[in-house]
Amino acid sequence: MENLIASSGEAKRLNSRMANRHSHRHQNRVAVRAHHVQTGMWLAQALEPNRSRSVPSPHNNSWEPQGVRKPYMDVIDVSWGDPHGGGVKPLTFVRQVLAACIYPELVESDKLPVDVKQRAQSLLSACDGGSVGSYTLSGGISYIQCSVSNFISRRDGGVPSSPENIFMTSGSQRSLMLVLKLLVHNQASLPAGVLTAVPTYSSFKMMLQRLGAAVVPYYLDEEQGWAMEVEELRRALQASKGVCNTVALYVINPGNPTGHVQSRKCIEKVIRFAAEERLFLMADEVYQESVFGEGSEFVSYKKVLSEMGPPLSHTVELASFHSASKGFMGECGLRGGYVELVNLDPAIMKYAYTIFSTDICAPVTGQLALELMANPPRPGDPSYPVYTQETQSIRAMLVHNMNWVPEFLNNIPGISCQPMMGGAFVFPRLYLPQAAIEKAKVVGMQPDLWYCKRLLEEAGVCVGPGCEYGQKEGTHHIRLCVMTPVETMEEVLKRLKNFHLHFLKEFS
Repeated sequence: MENLIASSGEAKRLNSRMANRHSHRHQNRVAVRAHHVQTGMWLAQALEPNRSRSVPSPHNNSWEPQGVRKPYMDVIDVSWGDPHGGGVKPLTFVRQVLAACIYPELVESDKLPVDVKQRAQSLLSACDGGSVGSYTLSGGISYIQCSVSNFISRRDGGVPSSPENIFMTSGSQRSLMLVLKLLVHNQASLPAGVLTAVPTYSSFKMMLQRLGAAVVPYYLDEEQGWAMEVEELRRALQASKGVCNTVALYVINPGNPTGHVQSRKCIEKVIRFAAEERLFLMADEVYQESVFGEGSEFVSYKKVLSEMGPPLSHTVELASFHSASKGFMGECGLRGGYVELVNLDPAIMKYAYTIFSTDICAPVTGQLALELMANPPRPGDPSYPVYTQETQSIRAMLVHNMNWVPEFLNNIPGISCQPMMGGAFVFPRLYLPQAAIEKAKVVGMQPDLWYCKRLLEEAGVCVGPGCEYGQKEGTHHIRLCVMTPVETMEEVLKRLKNFHLHFLKEFS
């Protein structure tokens, strides 16, 4: 890690050289943000299908009059992973405890189960002043840090976890940003770089751009179920030589947007690669509860690292991320996430405490959600039967969609979809007619973005374009969230199929 922090003398000598570089990066970041804002405005307006309105074009500032009624009564948005927004019901136990914490008089009522009231009392006693309205330490409420630490140890079969190494933030995205701040120092002759999967979570690339870091792309193998290959990591790292100083490797397991799940053998290879190249490992594991593919299981990077033994288990630096937004909880709006830091040098750990201490504490309700995720009702608790019924219902929905959606998509001409093993998304490939690709060029849009625009306008289905996540040149994809009630998913695929067949006919 020492080579990541340039001396103040080096910084002074390189100020002049970096000025132009930062200027160009700033212009690029502004352009990227402008594109996302502009597209977002267009989508937000388009999500009101039956109102006469003006909609901004995503590629200029003009407003195009829209007064035609659409052939659908509602817009279905499966473009991002918001379970509750998509119709998945919140867990009763979680909402009851949160309600009692926010309005403590409920603890004295007879309307809540005993275990709910006891949990609320425990959580309130851990808050300053017994109130969720109080500030907490920047790293989080110590009681909840201990709960999360115990959860990690149980998950990993007894691998030790220290509360002091756990930092709670307003969602896993915030954790990612703060860890990147720990790693990215652009006072050297070359910018810092992070090995990043293609395709990947689009916000991560924007974080790197915001910090002035370089995206070092490595491609997942679509034909092999979006497999992660060490040979490809080596190719990408070699290609970055002389362009940037690659300091970290970012992995998402289970995958977003690809839905793949890494095997233990694959994780071991990745860890060895990181050790050989002295790379910091960033393991985004927010979909760890959502692994239902046949023959697949979630194994954390920390567990595998520990079981590999010394010297790797004591030397490979790792940050592991999780969130209350995904899985059965689905509490995206509460903004609760955490990162566990493993094997950091004490001096670097002190720097990490400084970075996290400069950030405001995570919302207390988000921290409470993390505690409830870490400690759900257990057999014998009054809330256990309802909790089990609700989580099994969500599980059944996910298993059904994970198996059925790829099969349905593979039966549509011009679409192929890899099997989904976990996560919340599928990332099917579109085989678009050349005439459609040429038409997209004429209107100044990426082909799959234009396809998504047409799908939204003509069928009322909002999906994510593959160009937002990265893809091999010459390929086109869309991203769909399957963490959606079955009846909603059926309507989405019905509309998608009808639109796609008409689209193919139009451009054949």
